[in-house]
Amino acid sequence: MIDRTIGFIGGGRISRIILGGLKRAGQMPHYVTVSDENVETLNALRTDFPNVIIAPNGNVKAAANDLVFLALHPPALKETLGLIATSLPPGAIVVSLAPKLSIAALSAGMGGFKRIVRMNPNAPSIVNAGHNPVAFSTVLTPSEKGELKGIFQLLGNCPEVPEQDIEAFAVLTAMGPTYLWFQLYELVELGKSFGLSADAVESAIADMVRGAVATMFEANLTPAEVMDLVPVKPFSEDEAALKHLYQTKLMAMYTKLRS
Repeated sequence: MIDRTIGFIGGGRISRIILGGLKRAGQMPHYVTVSDENVETLNALRTDFPNVIIAPNGNVKAAANDLVFLALHPPALKETLGLIATSLPPGAIVVSLAPKLSIAALSAGMGGFKRIVRMNPNAPSIVNAGHNPVAFSTVLTPSEKGELKGIFQLLGNCPEVPEQDIEAFAVLTAMGPTYLWFQLYELVELGKSFGLSADAVESAIADMVRGAVATMFEANLTPAEVMDLVPVKPFSEDEAALKHLYQTKLMAMYTKLRS
């Protein structure tokens, strides 16, 4: 069980993902406070996590904890930093879940508070299968970093990376599932329309996805050789257009996050 008290500033998707992963791991903290402007969002959260203390417009209350997660988009986060600075206990650690705002910018916004972590969580953390790169402020001790990694690893893999790489992982992993999920759900529906049972379809697609990734990275083949393992390619005529979308839209997103 996590001994630290935890506060979430923002009760939306990412807070739900992290709490869901901790609950699924059987490691829900004894004391969690979540603040948000939207009372309906908080009430919905407490339906799934009855022990969570909700604090409508209560960022100060959420900030007064040992471990404070900033679960807001960058524009809203910027406006919030100064408001919570005086509520942070001296030994607190702030974990920003947002891209774009550097540790230095976060520290400046909080009046020089330096005990800061940046983490880029992704949605599979809700089933303890996330890939959540993390960057630590230099003032945190090895012991503190180890404790935090122990918590973050409940959600999946959490490699320590240089801070300047956080935005790259935001594009690759944090948003990554959205590039694939809609296609996989189409396969699920197609499989059912072919007369297969839901269980058979889910098992087949799960195995196919795991196997496809393993083949990419474990078969010691070039990308061209991997893609040539299956001779029939129904989308071959559309591959160039799909690659163009990746190269243009995702590069534009990365540039925006880094600006």
